[in-house]
Amino acid sequence: MEQLSIITKSESRYLSPKEASVWASKYLDRNITISNISYLVQYGRIRKYSSNGRILIDVDELKEYYDVFDKELQWKKKLGDDLNWNLSFSEYKESERTKHVHRLHPYKGKFIPQLVEYFLDNRTDEFKKRVYFQRGDIVLDPFCGSGTTLVQANELGIHSIGTDISAFNALISNTKLKRYDITKLRESISSLTNRLMSYRQHGNIVDFEEELQLKLTHFNNKFFPSPQYKRQVAKKEVNENEYSKAKEKEFLQEYFELIKKYDIELDNKICHSFLDKWFLPPVRDEIDFMFQEIKKITDQDVKKITAIILSRTVRSCRATTHADLGTLKDPVKTTYYCKKHGKICKPIFSIKGWWLRYSQDTLKRLLQFDSLRTKTYQICLIGDSRVIDLHEALSRKNDCLNQLLVKQKAAGIFSSPPYVGLINYHEQHAYSYELFGFERNDEAEIGSLTNGQGKEAKESYVKGIVETLMNCKKYLKKDYDVFLVANDKFNLYPRIAQLSGMKIVNQFKRPVLNRVEKDRSNAYSETIFHLKEG
Repeated sequence: MEQLSIITKSESRYLSPKEASVWASKYLDRNITISNISYLVQYGRIRKYSSNGRILIDVDELKEYYDVFDKELQWKKKLGDDLNWNLSFSEYKESERTKHVHRLHPYKGKFIPQLVEYFLDNRTDEFKKRVYFQRGDIVLDPFCGSGTTLVQANELGIHSIGTDISAFNALISNTKLKRYDITKLRESISSLTNRLMSYRQHGNIVDFEEELQLKLTHFNNKFFPSPQYKRQVAKKEVNENEYSKAKEKEFLQEYFELIKKYDIELDNKICHSFLDKWFLPPVRDEIDFMFQEIKKITDQDVKKITAIILSRTVRSCRATTHADLGTLKDPVKTTYYCKKHGKICKPIFSIKGWWLRYSQDTLKRLLQFDSLRTKTYQICLIGDSRVIDLHEALSRKNDCLNQLLVKQKAAGIFSSPPYVGLINYHEQHAYSYELFGFERNDEAEIGSLTNGQGKEAKESYVKGIVETLMNCKKYLKKDYDVFLVANDKFNLYPRIAQLSGMKIVNQFKRPVLNRVEKDRSNAYSETIFHLKEG
């Protein structure tokens, strides 16, 4: 049982969890919930006191904790006092940072919607001194990615045009922006789900997974009880590495007995592709089955959005550990100790769970966006932003938007260009390129990871961004505003601005608090460069 400190002195400095959340919210000027306080207590960050059966918290200890760990103070020490904490959007919960369609599919390197809102919104507040875009304007995003700028432009009543070299990125963006017949989509998803369930009845996989889960639950309850085990690790009462390795090895005996009993294959007979390497045979079979079923759908909008649901599902079913989703070191085909969850976990043998979760989540998010969307035009065009002819491409895809661009031109740009040698934008979705047969254009990526970060790579990067900006300028008004989000550690953007015939009129240095699949403990910032005609 967890020990409580019994209060025997004045209780004036002690607060209930609810009172502590109110105090902390005022002290930090952001919302601190009772759950946040409970987390600190549960994991031993602050002590829990008891008085007459009441759970209390020492406000001095709480203040000391937040003084030491409050990110704003710590990050400004590391990154400088010019850090604009208002642009951290730390007051937003994760559900707000990934609101509605923004989480229809994972994407490395995207910015949060609140950042787009801040610069595109035509309202001012005490921190925002100027308005840059008005309702009815057109904004360009030449590095569209997963479409964050386009979605938020729609929500704010602004037309938007994106371009991206990746066909899959364009699919993600455009499916977010479509208006769907939700009844028809729900029926299609239900039909696909039923067919998947029927398909899974052929073979031993259902019985195998049920018995494996029962054995895992029993084993974990016995040897990794929650939350006692995590507290023991935190207090160093248990040597996590030694203990977990011993128990991991112990359960493997039961695992392989089940593999043999149900005759489950762990290796694909042929292993020439990403799908062959990173998906166990039972998962690969279900993926191929669902892909063929989706191909039969005649409604193109429904076909595309169900393909995105399948892609999102596939990504979550790779044969890797829960802590290795971003790096993919080696395929995992056995049960393993999961440091993230503090127990023995298993590889994924079926797409069923993630398909069910993501299909329902997609319906919910599309409905949420439907209640916010405006009657404006948005599209992501597939093409090289350095040379694409927007008028020619739009005349084929959305001539109404093209005529609007001819008439009023774009008011500016809001985009996050790729960074130098940081992300392989095609490889992050390799599974979908293989599954859907999209043509890859890795060689056309600006700042490609494979090119590294040497002198030649930097020069190529500068040239690529400059060519993009020069191409975009053909479609911009005279008094345009360009906002580029970048972590310019090589100080390339002053030169990029000069070569593009622009000047940097302002810089906004913001802390990035919620980095996807990265080390969140390190202070990290990015700069929003505001450029105008030079």
